[in-house]
Amino acid sequence: MWDQIMAVFILATIFGGIALVLGVYFWGVKMTGRLSGKSSARQSEEETRIIQEIYHGLSVMEERIEALETILIENKKGEEKTKEDTDA
Repeated sequence: MWDQIMAVFILATIFGGIALVLGVYFWGVKMTGRLSGKSSARQSEEETRIIQEIYHGLSVMEERIEALETILIENKKGEEKTKEDTDA
């Protein structure tokens, strides 16, 4: 009876130790990012896509600002012309 209990205890200790060592190893690998080759490639692609979206958004914003500047300049010219017409 004690022999069986001792055998189970020894096996549990051995497998538990192996599981602990593997757990610490994979945790360390995850923390250092050594196995993240595919995920870093996906992350890089995602970052590239986000940067391209930001660039496109900024280009659109630049066009809108130019249009607003044109409208403001035309309105200011119209106001000046109206002032000149009323002063004369």
